[in-house]
Amino acid sequence: MSVLICGSLAFDTITNFPGQFSQQIMPDKVHILNVSFLVPTMRREFGGCAGNIAYNLHLLGGAPLVLAALGNDGAEYLQRLQGWGLDTSQVLVADDTYTAQAIIITDGDNNQITAFHPGAMQLAHQTPVPAGRSDITLAIIAPDGRDAMLGHARQLADAKIPFVFDPGQGLPMFDGDDLRRFTAQASWVAVNDYEGAMLCERMGVSLEALSRQPNLRGVIVTLGADGCEVWQDGQRTHVPGVAAEAVVDPTGCGDAFRGALLHGLSLGWPLQRCVALGNRVGALKIARRGGQNHRIPAELLALA
Repeated sequence: MSVLICGSLAFDTITNFPGQFSQQIMPDKVHILNVSFLVPTMRREFGGCAGNIAYNLHLLGGAPLVLAALGNDGAEYLQRLQGWGLDTSQVLVADDTYTAQAIIITDGDNNQITAFHPGAMQLAHQTPVPAGRSDITLAIIAPDGRDAMLGHARQLADAKIPFVFDPGQGLPMFDGDDLRRFTAQASWVAVNDYEGAMLCERMGVSLEALSRQPNLRGVIVTLGADGCEVWQDGQRTHVPGVAAEAVVDPTGCGDAFRGALLHGLSLGWPLQRCVALGNRVGALKIARRGGQNHRIPAELLALA
């Protein structure tokens, strides 16, 4: 059975600033902000939420089906997905634009500043959810073009395919009414603690109240190294984090968590077990650079 992953495919240019952003930015001067960060290291990685989530789900033995868009520079990425044995029939390749590009600066405290060029991602809505495929039993709406996220969520709901709503860094694009539609269509909501606060503020609800929506099987709030909260029917459960062997690069940690979450959900696991695996895979990811360079050891695969 396939898990449909709706989201972005992107190239990440990742740089590291050895200092702290807080020491370079004067809060009382942000209205005339003019700063430059010296970044001694730089590398280019395969990224994007859909690509990173698919990578982790594939490592765990799942069957990801990516619905996304690449630009005229995306042939290498397409070959990479095909090299994993993935069905790429739902990947649009646009000839007149670039693949989405993220330029990321990470400081010594693992804070990040990102510039993002959407490129072909803005065309992702042109590929609809393949509702006629009976093999798709689960999906995720991850950050993507605004029209794509709205359209794909509606199409999944119409097809009665349960999905995780994961607005991520795309959340500011949506107002309260948009978010109420998303959460009314979804089966699960996954956010980090900052996104959770913004989501609740815009919707005018608490996490407790949101989790009581009859269609939602759970609301997951990730807390970084502290693990995550699972809200179900108004009840909160804390699932502890997993200590990483090293903290190297946070890029893609949330996507690693979500790949493991989808793997567990596709197998019918209880939600707490799904997120416990997500915490473990996220800890593996943060110890490696880039979103698609870590591996999952055999002993963890045996548990999954």
